[in-house]
Amino acid sequence: MAADNEGPGERREYRMEELARLAGITVRTLRFYRERKLIPPPRREGRIAWYDDHHLARLRTITALLERGHTLSGIAELAEAFDHGRDVGDLLGMEVPTEETPVRLTPEELADHFAGEVTPENLAAALDLGYLGVDGEEIVHISRRLLDVSSALVREGIPLAEVLRAGREARAHADALADLFAGLILRHAPEEALHRLRPLARSVVDAELSLALDRRLHKKE
Repeated sequence: MAADNEGPGERREYRMEELARLAGITVRTLRFYRERKLIPPPRREGRIAWYDDHHLARLRTITALLERGHTLSGIAELAEAFDHGRDVGDLLGMEVPTEETPVRLTPEELADHFAGEVTPENLAAALDLGYLGVDGEEIVHISRRLLDVSSALVREGIPLAEVLRAGREARAHADALADLFAGLILRHAPEEALHRLRPLARSVVDAELSLALDRRLHKKE
């Protein structure tokens, strides 16, 4: 049963047997996962081990990832990277991006976006790049557009590791372009004009990139 001292808004707590039943696994399997450190240690109260909703979510995630072909060793490495990932507050700088829409994902939903490519190395790279953050048992991607583009590139056969490397290079170029545009505006207008005129900067970058791609394609003809 859930802990009797559960109050409004508090997380539910479960004994081992109930947790295993809710997760659809055996107690023996639950013990095995705990020994492999696939789930965090339970809260101890004397000789009683209490598990909570985070443990239940993690167990359901493990089951879903196994169904998607991940191995237990791979899941253990992913769990370690996930547990040591940057907090969503650090990812967003305590503020929601001005024009980008963050996306909340479960680990299995992330695996579905990048089938077979969600490795510990790629997860760590995405966390380091600032694309991903963690919030409890959820993953937050900083941009719906970047998520859609990167998953589309992977579906075209481009390895996720290379997509992330390209993203890091694009970030550096984007920072340089932002500095160029900001410097231009600030030399001739007050700082508050930066926000109002940012659509112009995006239009310039979009047009120049389109023209550059045209030039690149014409070279092959």
